[in-house]
This record gives sequence, structure tokens and C-alpha cells, in this order.
Amino acid sequence: MRRRAADFRRPARRRSPIWIWLVIGLFCIAGFTLLVVKQNQVYENPAEHPKLVRNGGRVQFTHSNLNLTKESTNPNSYARQLLDQMTLAKAYIVIAKEHNNHHLAWELTSKIRSCQFLLSKAAMRDNPMTQNEAEPLIKSLSTLIFKAQDAHYDIATTIMTMKSHILALEERANAAMVQSTFFGQLATESVPKNLHCVSVKLLASWLTIKKLQEVANEINNSVRLVDNNLYHFCLFSDNLLAVSAVVNSTVSNTDHPKQLVFHIVTNEPNYGATQAWFVSNDFKGSVIEVQKVEDFTWLNASYSPIVKKLTENGFQEYYFEGSQDLNDEPKFRNPKYSSLLNHLRFYIPEIYPHLEKVVFLDDDVIVQKDLTPLFSLDLHGNVNGAVETCLEAFHRFYKYFNFSNPVLSSKFDPQACGWAFGLNVFDLVAWRNANVTDVYHYWQEQNSDGSLWKLGTLPPGLLAFYGRTEPLDRRWHVLGLGYDVNIDNRLIESAAVVHFNGNLKPWSKLGIGKYKPLWERYVNQTHPYLLDCAKN
Repeated sequence: MRRRAADFRRPARRRSPIWIWLVIGLFCIAGFTLLVVKQNQVYENPAEHPKLVRNGGRVQFTHSNLNLTKESTNPNSYARQLLDQMTLAKAYIVIAKEHNNHHLAWELTSKIRSCQFLLSKAAMRDNPMTQNEAEPLIKSLSTLIFKAQDAHYDIATTIMTMKSHILALEERANAAMVQSTFFGQLATESVPKNLHCVSVKLLASWLTIKKLQEVANEINNSVRLVDNNLYHFCLFSDNLLAVSAVVNSTVSNTDHPKQLVFHIVTNEPNYGATQAWFVSNDFKGSVIEVQKVEDFTWLNASYSPIVKKLTENGFQEYYFEGSQDLNDEPKFRNPKYSSLLNHLRFYIPEIYPHLEKVVFLDDDVIVQKDLTPLFSLDLHGNVNGAVETCLEAFHRFYKYFNFSNPVLSSKFDPQACGWAFGLNVFDLVAWRNANVTDVYHYWQEQNSDGSLWKLGTLPPGLLAFYGRTEPLDRRWHVLGLGYDVNIDNRLIESAAVVHFNGNLKPWSKLGIGKYKPLWERYVNQTHPYLLDCAKN
């Protein structure tokens, strides 16, 4: 039987189903679409896709954004050339106007505007300006600058003119700064309208309600006013609401408010309103005495050098007629320096002859802790207990005084540490023994011409209590809430007394917002007069 020959033909290929080809085609179309979209994104937002540039065998990424600031500082860029020409052109505009060449000034101004438009256009499109764009403007502006130079506006004239303008602008800036500081200080010193309204209503009550005057007379005759077993505080101010906040905060933070005695001295215009306020409000049983400085007949020009100085015509004119000297520091023109109330702190032993120890408080402080432990502090024979302020160099003696005067340089150390009024413990027995008030009078007489220090109560206080001051723990008295917005909150929370020294007082609209609640919580916001005045 004969065999069939082997069949070496390739077997027939099976035909693939059509659905497989459809799937492959869809994947290809989708991949091509994604590739196109991705490529468009690269061209549409080049900032997000840096280009690769080979430099010396290294691959670097470069961004194509236009940084106009860097462009303007690049000496080879067209933007820098235009800016330099614009600066010179502006100088020639000033000179051309001074020489009544208004046509040239107009031409320069027009070209400057064209340059500004081109710079803005380049910044908006995120691309550097090209040579074709910049060259016509550079040439035309150069022509105008040469034209200005041909009109005798040479470089020397330009420099002298611009220097005079710079000096004039500096003088105007300094004058504006002084004026701004003065107006700011004036705004902080003025009594807000609603507080003035409260004083007027209280004065009306004092004059019409006889019962208030009877109660005030009883308080002024109380034996507690001279009891040295109690805790005595003194304040001298014409700001009723500020004093009320000090008293209220002191009373609110003590365990035994009935053992506190407050001695307040104000002036004649505010006496009735102050009396009416403290008589008609409850301060947890503490005694509050109110006096007016005009009743201190012993405090006259023949006894006190400062009273004599305050009544001099030249001193009064300094405040009421104003000074044209721009070198005068505005803070030394503060009206409080012309008020005798500000200087009463040096006459505490005479005002309260029966007391042995007092705590003096300024009207711009708030008490946060019990102050009665101050009365048991050992001052080691010193007269004044105060917190030193020489953590920074500007609170040392040489910053307050003119040490070129041998009267000072021979007796005091220029590097001696300063301290602050605002919270002071005064041992009145040691005060009287050391005749500190006489020392204060001596230095006031030595400074009759203002050659030792300018104005204020701290400089004479530093001299009068020199070698007689006991440093207190810093936590008793934290300062700066009237000008420093960066005081550590932990320091404020730990402070027994916080002091709003500076122009930004908490009762004014200019006060520092984050510190205001410390003061406002001790103001009787529910008092009918305060509510009525706030509404009207």
C-alpha cells in the first residue's frame, strides 16, 4: 500500500473575532487623545513644566516665567535701560518746568508714559521685551535727553537741582512726622466725648443731690484715713474713669477690701464729678477720699520750685502758644507736664502727714493681683520700692540726663539703672528722715534752665531717690501696654500690675486692641450715666 507524502504546508490561520480589533482600536484612540491633551497642557502652562537644558554635561531645570524685578536689575536687559532713562528723564522734567520749558517737559512725560506702558505689557504677558519693542523708545527718549542737555541742563545742574529737591522733601517729611506725632499724642490725651458726658452728668448730681455731699464729708472725717494698720493707696489724676478702673481692679483682686484706703487728689473742675462717682458706687467697703489740689495752699511758688516754674509766662506759652522748633520732641510737649497733679508724687509726706507707708499708683495701670503684700516688704531702709527698667540700654541714667554738666557727672553714675513710676512703695518715715522732698527741690532749682534734663517727673525722681530705691521683683510691675504690641502674654498674666504707659491709652480709640479687655473689665459698663452717654 502506498503512503501519502508528508504535507509541509503551514496550517491555515484562524481569523480573530472582530470585537478584539475594536478593543485594540479604542485603546489606540484613547492613548493618542491623552498624548495630545498632555502636550497641550505643557504648552499652555509652561510654568508647571520646566524645560531641560544641558550645560556642561549637567542637566538643569529652567523656568520661562518673567521675573520683572530681576529683569530690571539686569544691566543687559532692555527693561533696565528703559528704567534708567526714565529716571534721568524725570529729573529733566523737573528742571525743564523750573525753566518754563513746558513743551520739553510734555515730550518727556509722554515718552515716560509709553515706557511704562511697554513695561506693563511685558509684565502681563510674562515674556521679556524684545529689541524691536524697546529700541524705538530707547532711541526717542535718548534724543529728548540729549535735547535737554543741549538746553544747558547738564549733569552738574541736574545733581544740584535734585539735591535741593531731596533736602526740601526731607524737611517736609520731618515736619509731617512731627505733626503726625503731635496730633496722635493730642488725640490720646483728649478725653473721649462719652467720658466728658459722664463727668457733666455726675457734676450735676453733685450740685443738686445734697446727700452725696453729706456722705463725702463723713468719709473725709473718717478715722480710717489715718489708720496705719490699714493699706493706703494714693492716686493723683483728673481722669475719672481711669482712676475708677484702678480702684475697682485693686479692690477686686484683694481678699480684704474693707482694709483698703484710697487717697485721690484731682483738680477743681473734676472734683464734684469724682466725689459723686465714688460716693454713689460700691467698692466693697473700701474707703475712698477725694481732695482737690487747689486746697493745698501750702504748695505755692515760695515753697516749691516746680510751682514757680509752672506759673512762669514762658512755660505756659510753650504749651498754649506752641513752638515752631522741629527739634522739640512732641512727647515733651505733653500737657500733663504743665499740670501740678503730675508733680504731687514728690509731696506725699506733706499731703498725708500721719501716714507711714503708701503705695503710689498711676491712673493708667490695672491691678491684677493682691497688692497688700507690698506693705510688708522690707525696703532695707530705702525710701522707694520700684521695678527697675534697665534691661535695655536706653533706661540707664545717661539717656535721661546731660552728663556733660559737671554737677551731674561728679555725683551720679551714667550707667546707673533706671526704674519706673506707676507702682511705687514709699516708706514715708524714711522719706521724712532723708528730706527727699528737699533733695527734689534742690535738683529742680539746679535745672531751672533745663540744662540737666528736659521735662517730666522721672528724671528728678531718679535723682531724688538715687541710692534710696529698693528694686522690686519684675512681676510686680509690667510696663509698655501703651506702645508695645509684642509683650509676652505669659508676662502679662503673671504681672501684679500692668501699666499702659505710652500714648495708646486703653480708654481712647487708639488703644492697642488686644490689651483693651484688661482695662475694660474693670469699668462699670452698666452705670446709667455710661449707658446714656454711650447711646447719645
